[in-house]
Amino acid sequence: MPNSGERLTKKLRHENATNVSESCENGTFTDAQTVCRDLLPRLEETQDEGIEPTESLWTSFADGRVRLRIDNSCPQTPITVHQMFKESLEKYGSLNALASKKNGRWEKITFSEYYCLSRKAAKSFLKLGLERFHSVAILGFNSPEWFISAVGAVFAGGIVTGIYTTNSPEACHYIAHDSKTNIMVVENQKQLDKIMQIWNRLPHLKAVVLYKDSIPERHPNLYTMEEFLELGDDISDTTLDDIINSQKPNQCCVLIYTSGTTGKPKGAMLSHDNITWTSAHCSKAGDMQPAEVQQESIVSYLPLSHIAAQIYDLWTGIKWGEQVYFAEPDALKGSLINTLREVQPTSHMGVPRVWEKIMEKLKDASAQSGFMKKRMLSWAMSLSLERNLNCSSSSDLKQFWTRLADYFVLAKIRNALGFSSCQKHFSGAAPLNTETLYFFLGLNITLYEAYGMSETTGPHCLSGPYIYRQHSCGKPAPGCKVKLVDKDTEGSGEICFWGRTVFMGYLNMEDKTKEAFDEDGWLHSGDLGKLDKDGFLYVTGRIKDLIITAGGENVPPIPIEDAVKKELPIVSNAMVIGDKKKFLAMLLTLKSVVDPDTSDPTDILTEQARDFCQKTGSKATKVSEIVATRDQAIYQAIQEGINKVNMNATNRVHCIQKWIVLPRDFSISGGELGPTMKLKRLTVLEKYRSEVDSFYEE
Repeated sequence: MPNSGERLTKKLRHENATNVSESCENGTFTDAQTVCRDLLPRLEETQDEGIEPTESLWTSFADGRVRLRIDNSCPQTPITVHQMFKESLEKYGSLNALASKKNGRWEKITFSEYYCLSRKAAKSFLKLGLERFHSVAILGFNSPEWFISAVGAVFAGGIVTGIYTTNSPEACHYIAHDSKTNIMVVENQKQLDKIMQIWNRLPHLKAVVLYKDSIPERHPNLYTMEEFLELGDDISDTTLDDIINSQKPNQCCVLIYTSGTTGKPKGAMLSHDNITWTSAHCSKAGDMQPAEVQQESIVSYLPLSHIAAQIYDLWTGIKWGEQVYFAEPDALKGSLINTLREVQPTSHMGVPRVWEKIMEKLKDASAQSGFMKKRMLSWAMSLSLERNLNCSSSSDLKQFWTRLADYFVLAKIRNALGFSSCQKHFSGAAPLNTETLYFFLGLNITLYEAYGMSETTGPHCLSGPYIYRQHSCGKPAPGCKVKLVDKDTEGSGEICFWGRTVFMGYLNMEDKTKEAFDEDGWLHSGDLGKLDKDGFLYVTGRIKDLIITAGGENVPPIPIEDAVKKELPIVSNAMVIGDKKKFLAMLLTLKSVVDPDTSDPTDILTEQARDFCQKTGSKATKVSEIVATRDQAIYQAIQEGINKVNMNATNRVHCIQKWIVLPRDFSISGGELGPTMKLKRLTVLEKYRSEVDSFYEE
């Protein structure tokens, strides 16, 4: 059954307009590009951007304005989201913008249709009573409806707020209440049920729009997406354009809520300039191409409530005329690879855990293959890794064998992964470990790391084809600055940001906003890093994650955890314990098969983990078998691996003295991982308090 977006697109394409102005008003046209260009009023370019020199660099009010960080390094004229879309419409109107799978076929809409649908959504939001600087909250998986609702909310003078689909009803309530949500756009019945539980406690909520499922039971102010898009037909273009023209680049248009691992989630307010400037200049640093050079195609699958996916998929897509393909909702449960194979994107972005999962699946497949295939893959990957690690010239014979291995072995694997046309592979949202980096270099895939925060509109520092150094997250984007404060003897200090990526402040949290900035207006990240002589940044840890032992020694946990995972292929997650303790200990989980329906870890060991067991002389095939019996062969192998890591430790304080294997791997549903699969250390400490306490019992 076609969904609302598909039905409306067909209507837009096939209805006959009686006259041109009526056709745009009703959302029907014969030539979308002509109508959008000629009949929808163009936004007048104005010298007066409404930015007073006396305005502060930050605010905690939704309707506040900030002084933009414009200087000689980033003098570009600030523009609004609508101005950015109009510029792209002039160039890319007839190109395909969004593609989603319907009944086994890709349904596509052009940029002209995308723009007109966004205007229809804006008018309907106004009809439902969207107030200026109040929120439209979107709760659902990536889709054309998500994008159209987001852009429409901004056009209508609202603020778009994404909510993670994994959020509980109470977590949804907190965000909707804090952001004064007027309209909630939800994907399906499952998400609708959450909102129905809390609606009576949301005084600002006026309507809910359901964009996938049909409405099982009628409720006042509950609409399907198709019904919703028709609501604003009597709102004039002039009314909408007056609102659009009143918007300023230094006003808020997007709210990104932090995960709240150390307290209540904070709503990071992003301005029009944050969005439009970052979309233009940070993506350029990553070598994303405008459509007039090459239309980039990407797959959208990471949560759009996170800034990394939202800036990469939605806003940059508009800026450069990219074609965005939407993955299936079960992408992270295994279907992503099928979409990648079908689309063969030109660029792909993943968080480290996604790249790790791809690596683990390939290792599992290799473990099940025959002897010759294993040897061939190992030979090809070793040649590729050597070439990528040693950029110096090698012999003609070595280069010949490397090219041969790439053509006959590695190219086939890249094609099977959906990366045969992919020129850029990005990783962000968390640090990438060495094992994963080297594995993909072995496939002749360079993972370009980006670094930033919700508070820097996503990427502030980027790697790319022309800005790359192993283990570094690149350099600040042009016009952005980084400095280190409170440096130690090794040159490591807290990373601070300056530039037009830097956010406006935290909504309704003046104290937290003041804490984020120093007296000169630099944003403090809470992350530790080093800068080399060429300006490449290396993130070494997080101040809050830094373990300070009872003896006062500072221990960054991530290098130790990565070393253990590299030494022990059976280990999925490793977490160092030891804050205010006499010695370090470690919690370990084992690699287990993920349930394809729930994404939860099962008790069954992965092929790679079983291979490890066999090599140690164990016949175990389940995690429970190893933990319940304290499998002697496995436990001895783990101890030997940790001994090797300890031998390479900086000093004795950095050695792991005790460890325990937990009965279940970490997961989002278990609470140990956040929506982007970052480790939530405080949650883990609380959940496994008894195990942690047992390490230090006298």
